[in-house]
Amino acid sequence: MGTPIIVEQKFNIPMGELWTIISDPYLMRQWFFAEIPDFKAEVGFQTRFNVNAGVRDFMHLWEIVEVEHEAKIVYDWRYEGYIGNGLVTFELVTQDNGCLLRVVSEGMDSFPQEIPEFSRESCEGGWTYFIKQSLVKFVTKAE
Repeated sequence: MGTPIIVEQKFNIPMGELWTIISDPYLMRQWFFAEIPDFKAEVGFQTRFNVNAGVRDFMHLWEIVEVEHEAKIVYDWRYEGYIGNGLVTFELVTQDNGCLLRVVSEGMDSFPQEIPEFSRESCEGGWTYFIKQSLVKFVTKAE
């Protein structure tokens, strides 16, 4: 696997509260993907949902492969109809008066690189948007 994409963000809320925000499907739809039909932070849980990227559709295929309650969720992340296999880890670490969220995305280089949405730049931009903009805005609004 190539160099992972790592995005970190500090939040001034309790770890348990952030865990709920990143694992409750109702809340996830508000800051992550509105298309998520269901989600459970349980090993073996699978879901699929389509995201239209304007030029093409991407059917997301997720399976949860590791969970440490209120600390870590690891997704097997694939796209229907495309070769490649990603692994995405959401990890929470207690820090000062809140917690740090670290998202590590690995394996994006295994997807077809001729598709712009699978480029490293696109993936970095997507994770930066989701964690440092959308999630920050959601958490700030909820405080």
